[in-house]
Amino acid sequence: MDTLVAPITPTTYEPVLLRNRVVENIRNVAVYISDGGYEGLRRALSLEPKAVGEEVLKAGLRGRGGAGFPAGRKWSFLPPLGDKPRYLVVNCDESEPGTFHDHEIIEDNPHLAVEGIIISSYATSVHHAFIYVRGEFALGAERLTRAVDEARAQGFLGKNILGSGYDLEITVHRGAGAYICGEESALLESLEGRRGYPRLRPPFPAVSGLYKSPTVINNIGTLANVGPILRRGADWYKSIGTEKSSGPCIYSISGHVERPGNYEAPMGLTMRALIYDYAGGVRNGNALKAIIPGGSSAPILPASAVDLVLDFDSVAQAGSMLGSAAIIIMDETTDMVAAVLRMVEFYKEESCGKCTPCREGTYWMVEILERMMHSGGRLEDIDLLKDVAENIAGKSFCLLGDSAAAPVISSINLFRGEYEAKITEVRQPLLRRSTPSPEPECLRDRTGRVAASGCRPGGRLPLGRAAAGRTR
Repeated sequence: MDTLVAPITPTTYEPVLLRNRVVENIRNVAVYISDGGYEGLRRALSLEPKAVGEEVLKAGLRGRGGAGFPAGRKWSFLPPLGDKPRYLVVNCDESEPGTFHDHEIIEDNPHLAVEGIIISSYATSVHHAFIYVRGEFALGAERLTRAVDEARAQGFLGKNILGSGYDLEITVHRGAGAYICGEESALLESLEGRRGYPRLRPPFPAVSGLYKSPTVINNIGTLANVGPILRRGADWYKSIGTEKSSGPCIYSISGHVERPGNYEAPMGLTMRALIYDYAGGVRNGNALKAIIPGGSSAPILPASAVDLVLDFDSVAQAGSMLGSAAIIIMDETTDMVAAVLRMVEFYKEESCGKCTPCREGTYWMVEILERMMHSGGRLEDIDLLKDVAENIAGKSFCLLGDSAAAPVISSINLFRGEYEAKITEVRQPLLRRSTPSPEPECLRDRTGRVAASGCRPGGRLPLGRAAAGRTR
C-alpha cells in the first residue's frame, strides 16, 4: 500500500490549489501575480515544449477527472505535427454527483486554471484551447472568461506571448447541462454543435478529435496543477502525496458529516482523517454505514474501509475507484435501497439513449427498485436487479452504463439483507390489506333458488325463511 511521504494535519498543510482560502481576492490577476502566479508560464516558455511535457511526466501528475491517467503520458499520444491543427479541450463539465471542487477553482482561483491551460497548450504545440464549462456554472463561466481577458491584457495570451513567439487563444464555451457531456467524445460532439452522443472509438481524440484534428482532453482540475509544477519543479511536486499518486488533491466530501465541503490535502490521506479530522466526523455522532469514495459512479464500500488510503491504487485495490475524489458518507440512518434508487434515477434521466443496454437497463433498474420500495416486490427481484445491472456494465457504449450499475451491484453485495428486509417490510402490510374477504354465501332454498334476502358474506338461510320455501 502507498503511504504518505510526510504526515499531514489540517493545520500543517499549506494549500497549493485552493490558494483562495489563504490569499484574499486571488481571482484578480494582480493579486494572483503577487502570489507567484504566471511564474510557471515564464519558466515553461524558456524551455522547449517537449521539456515541459517531460517535467509534468516526471512530476507524476495523474488525471483528477476520474481515470487517474498520467497527464504527461496522455500528451505523448499526439501524432507528429502535420497539416491539421492541434487542439486542447478542457473538461469543466463537473456533473458527477458528489463532485464540486472544479467550480470553486473557476469561481475563486480561475487564473490557476488559465495558467495551467496556457502551459499545457505550449507543451503540446496547441494554438487554440477550448474550456467546456457546465451550463449551470454561470458565475464560474463569467469569472473564467474575465480571467482569460485579464491574462490577455497582461500579455499571457494572444500573439507572441511574453515575447516568446508562441501564440494561443482560449475560448470559454458553456454547455447545456447534460451529464453525458462529461464523457470526452460526447463533449466534443457538443462543442461542435451537435447533440451530446458518445463517439465510436477508434479513432481516439488524440488522432481525430475536435474538428477531426488531433486533440488533448484534460480535466480542468488536472491542469490546475501544471502551473505549480513548472514554478516549483517536479521534485517538489513529487514530495507531496504518495510514490504512485503524487501531488495535492481536493477532496469533496458530502453526505452525513458535520462539515461537508472541499478540503485540499496531499494524495494519500486516509479516509478516517478526512472524515474525522477535516469534516468533523459523522453527523450527530451516528455510526458510519457506507462510503462512496469517487462520486456516485464508484462502487460503494463498507464502513470497515474507513482506514483506506485515498490514492488511486489503494482505492482500486479495495474494489472501488477514487475517481474525482468526491467522497459521499452514509451513516446508520441511511435507507440503502432508497439511496440506490435515487442514484439510478439520476443515471436513467441522464442516459443519452444511444445504446440499448443503458437506455433500457436504467429504466428497468428504476422499475424494479420502485417496486421494492412501494409495492414490496419479490425476493427474487434482488437477483433480477443484479442481473440487469451486470448486463449493463461493460456492455454499454460509454461509461454511463457502468456508472449506473456500480451502486446497484456493490450495494447488493454488501447489503443484501437490507434489500430482503425492505421487500418484506413493504410487502407484509400490503398483503394484509389485500387478503380477500370470504366469498359471499348466497342464501338459497332447498330448490336451489336464491332466497329473497340475497347474498351476504358467510350467510346461512334462516330457519323460518327456509321453512317458508319448502313445498308441501
